[in-house]
Amino acid sequence: MDETTGTPRTETATPPGGATRTETDSLGTIDIPAERYWGPQTERARRLFRIGSEHFPPALIRAVGLHKWACAEANRRLGELPNELATAIKQAAQEIVDGKRDAEFPLPVWQTGSGTQTNMNANEVIANRANEILGQPLGSRKPVHPNDHVNRGQSSNDNFPTMMHIAAVEMVEGRLIPALGRLHAALWKRSQEWADIVKVGRTHLMDAVPVTLGQEFAAWARQVELGIERLRACLPRLLLLPQGGTAVGTGLNRHRDFDRVFCEIVAERIGLAFQPNPNKFEGMGAHDAFVELSGAMNTIAVSLNKIGSDIRLLGSGPRSGLTELIIPADGLSSSIMPGKTNPTQSEALTMVCAQVMGNNVTVTIAGAQGHLELNVFKPVIIQAVLQSATLLADASESFAANMVEKLEPNRERIAENLAKSLMLVTALNPRIGYDKAVQIGKKALAENLTLKEAAQQLGFVRPEDFDRWVRPERMVEPGATLEGGG
Repeated sequence: MDETTGTPRTETATPPGGATRTETDSLGTIDIPAERYWGPQTERARRLFRIGSEHFPPALIRAVGLHKWACAEANRRLGELPNELATAIKQAAQEIVDGKRDAEFPLPVWQTGSGTQTNMNANEVIANRANEILGQPLGSRKPVHPNDHVNRGQSSNDNFPTMMHIAAVEMVEGRLIPALGRLHAALWKRSQEWADIVKVGRTHLMDAVPVTLGQEFAAWARQVELGIERLRACLPRLLLLPQGGTAVGTGLNRHRDFDRVFCEIVAERIGLAFQPNPNKFEGMGAHDAFVELSGAMNTIAVSLNKIGSDIRLLGSGPRSGLTELIIPADGLSSSIMPGKTNPTQSEALTMVCAQVMGNNVTVTIAGAQGHLELNVFKPVIIQAVLQSATLLADASESFAANMVEKLEPNRERIAENLAKSLMLVTALNPRIGYDKAVQIGKKALAENLTLKEAAQQLGFVRPEDFDRWVRPERMVEPGATLEGGG
């Protein structure tokens, strides 16, 4: 408003380059790039929020289109929108779903914490495109009005979190779980192929009693499997949509059955069991479901970090490290050391894990910003959640294809390390007692003897008994070392 006259102020700043059109809203007039479908509210926000380079990913913009399509159809079925307007709105919304209007969403993540600007952006783009379909010029706001028709029976406060839920569920079900499934399958296949390779186990990064290479891979596969289970456990809360709460959770200005019909339509389109949240106040004022989901992804990041680090460690070398795994040569090398092969996939995976862990802190803090009837950190929550899911999915597929499926065991080095392990002496505990076994191990280490030589010199174990009792292949399962007589 003009502080002197009290009348709406005219915005004179012209976007750089190209033709413009002038539109009017309650705040006055503003110039908008002529070819763009967005309107005054989007243009004002575009100029106001010049913060960072982070924009919502296509997954959320797709959810915006799905949401607005379902709202128009619900209002049509309930007699709240004429067929002609609903059809045009749905056509415009479908173009957003199909990715044809991504460039029409220029706003950064850093905006009002309810996501109001992105909801208004969608309303304006859809209204302008619908009017164009109906033969009217951009900016006409008739016969389709962005608020009265596209946003009918809605508020940003219930729209944007509903879009968040739709985007998150589609990402988890359609992208993250399948990607983790591929990694699980690759790890499990290796666990079966290498079930008979007995090697040194390690605890505290020090030699321990034997395990099989298959057992190590099976443990990693189980971590991924449990990660998938954790994601699935989050879905029932994410499938509850807050749509219908409108401004504060009461449902003011919407049809009594709008939330039910909306969820039925979304479920039909996506094929997932979306339902109305029975308590809209919870769905709008708190986002605990996203904190839970982020926590599950944080746990998955912890699991993947261990897997990536373990494989990197077992592949260290090729001559001065453990070298029990031969990591694939991916064609990348050092800028100064000719022919050097590095565990690039492990490093990429573990960096992703670091980012996901950081995103979980963001979501935790943002989730705690629910004040009375509204959480006002919605945009950063969904940006972090979708980034974590995308990174975990991409990294899991890349690690499966470019590391796990190309690994080879170094059988010669594995056998060499196993033969030198002093912890094989543990098999003698039930036969001669812990204290004598300690003496054998210490003597072998101090005098550079084999365990068999040290046991014979101390007079604790005859060579033929040692060969019968200390058998690494029988030390990888319960009870086997107790069999075979005394």
